[in-house]
Amino acid sequence: MPPPAETLAARLKDIAAEVAIIGPQALAERHPGEHPGNFGAGVMALPTSTEMVAEIVRFCASEMIGVVPQGGRTGLVGGGISTPGELIVSTEKMTEIELIDPATRIAIVQAGVTLQALQEAAAPYGLTPGIDLAARGSATIAGMVSTNAGGILAFRNGVMRHQVLGLEAVLPDGTVFSDLTEVVKVSAGPDMKQMFIGAEGALGIVTRIVLRLETLRTARATALVGVKDAATALAVVGHFRSQPALMLEGAELMWAQFIRDSASVHGFDLGWLDEGTAAVLLFEVSAETAELAAETLESGLETLWEELGLDGGIVARSLDQSRKFWELREDSDFIYRLHPGAPSFDVSIPPGELDTYVVALAARLRTIDPAWGAYVYGHIADGNLHISVTGANELTDADKERIEDAVYAGIRGLGGSFSAEHGAGLEKRRAYIAYGNAERRALAQALKRAIDPDNLFNRGKVPY
Repeated sequence: MPPPAETLAARLKDIAAEVAIIGPQALAERHPGEHPGNFGAGVMALPTSTEMVAEIVRFCASEMIGVVPQGGRTGLVGGGISTPGELIVSTEKMTEIELIDPATRIAIVQAGVTLQALQEAAAPYGLTPGIDLAARGSATIAGMVSTNAGGILAFRNGVMRHQVLGLEAVLPDGTVFSDLTEVVKVSAGPDMKQMFIGAEGALGIVTRIVLRLETLRTARATALVGVKDAATALAVVGHFRSQPALMLEGAELMWAQFIRDSASVHGFDLGWLDEGTAAVLLFEVSAETAELAAETLESGLETLWEELGLDGGIVARSLDQSRKFWELREDSDFIYRLHPGAPSFDVSIPPGELDTYVVALAARLRTIDPAWGAYVYGHIADGNLHISVTGANELTDADKERIEDAVYAGIRGLGGSFSAEHGAGLEKRRAYIAYGNAERRALAQALKRAIDPDNLFNRGKVPY
């Protein structure tokens, strides 16, 4: 039987003297992050190197102690929840940016480096990671690898899987897997690093990562445009993606309930928007100069206005105004202030099917309860929708399952996914079984048994 938290903390201090160990009392004084159960284990190790992680894991393997890796603790699906008898291994002290090479356009970083820290370190070289998301200030690179994060630029650069050239990870027996490849072209058998990407810490603790970097384009123009449906938004996006002078830097669609409540909370004037507008498209483009970006954006909207029946629009006239536009989309915490406990989801739908899906979803929710609705918003160019169900208070387990079924209905048949970029963790166990791919799941379980036969790493989450 695993030792109590106090005993485990004391033993770790003796065995791994160079590693900071936090026991129950000190841990209770810290903020647990997105989920109150993240600190349930009561003891945390904070290594500063791969070797320290391996030392801790070898001890845990010898004592059959479960290990829960944690990064920024910003995960939304309970992937970092820990329980008594387990050990939290935090990467928050592994914050070294080991290399930024502007010639080869790569970065090598430790696991705990945040996305924002890497963005700021790469910016003086005119470079940026090829991925961006709202939690950039707290999301760690290893956490993003472990959930295969997507974000704002996935439509152009792909998800985290496409940005990782190499990585290092500690396996459940304490062995170090090291494949710090720095090149794109590798045809030397199965790409084994891929098994750690999206595995949510169940197969290994990612400790170092080699990432591709992209060109940072700072000359930008930003607009909000009212549209009648997702198809119209995609037509606007398609137009600007086809302009040789421009690069699309983001395209976010916010359906009516979301944009109107967000604007109200943030004190943003929507007087320019037609009353019955179905959704608002937020998009940003870059060019050689800010003037060219703005001119091309405005002329493009003029061309599209009558053709697509756009329902009002506004172009940012300053960087500050652009930031306010993005705040409407990225500062979504208002949802849970207005609707505490709102069930939230993160799905991928083929972009051409978005309108059909959103209409059908609303109908399914009304059938369950006429008072139920949904905030719908997300990355329009790649079909990733974020959904929060409103009016659904004090839910029973049966209610939650009915809501899940309403949200996930038909997604796999469309060629989409029940989880787009947040992972599965603990909260999507049922969905992973009910709406995932059975053959894929069986293969993942076989891999888990081979690598972690004692089920020590992040057990009880994704049902490997």
